Amino acid sequence: MKRIAIDMDEVIADFHPKMVATFNRHFSLELAHSEFNLFSLAEEKPEMLQEIFSRVSEDAEFFGDLGVIADSQRVIEALSHRYEIFITTAAMQMPSSFNAKFRWLNTHFPAIKPSNIVFCGNKSIINADYMIDDNAHNFTGFCGEGILYSAPHNLQVTGYRRVKNWQEIENLLL
Repeated sequence: MKRIAIDMDEVIADFHPKMVATFNRHFSLELAHSEFNLFSLAEEKPEMLQEIFSRVSEDAEFFGDLGVIADSQRVIEALSHRYEIFITTAAMQMPSSFNAKFRWLNTHFPAIKPSNIVFCGNKSIINADYMIDDNAHNFTGFCGEGILYSAPHNLQVTGYRRVKNWQEIENLLL
């Protein structure tokens, strides 16, 4: 059976709206969702990025109430009949998120076995046929095919098969 590794934040968990709201509230700004890009922020204002990540790290429950990306539950359920599914999240960047992320996954994706949830840093260790991720750097060294899930920060990235939503994943892999 082929394997699919699926990222959590920005792919199945709707991280972006809460991060934008937290950033705006913390810095007294009014950025629109389309104006907020963590990757640009890392290059242009790394001190602001560090400050907001420190704030999020201090909130052990930040990841516990994120929304679910539309259709991800339904499509992952259908995929699980043809593929072995793994959730692969680069949680080592924010170890305080482990418990909240694990509870979130158990709540919203209870059919995914705990043994198929991988908290990691460098995703090149993942052994799967496909990896669906919003961050193309996670495809470096990955042995399978990277499928880039569109997000505001990766719209200029090329060189990978791209999907905009879970209906496109369904059409591609089922």
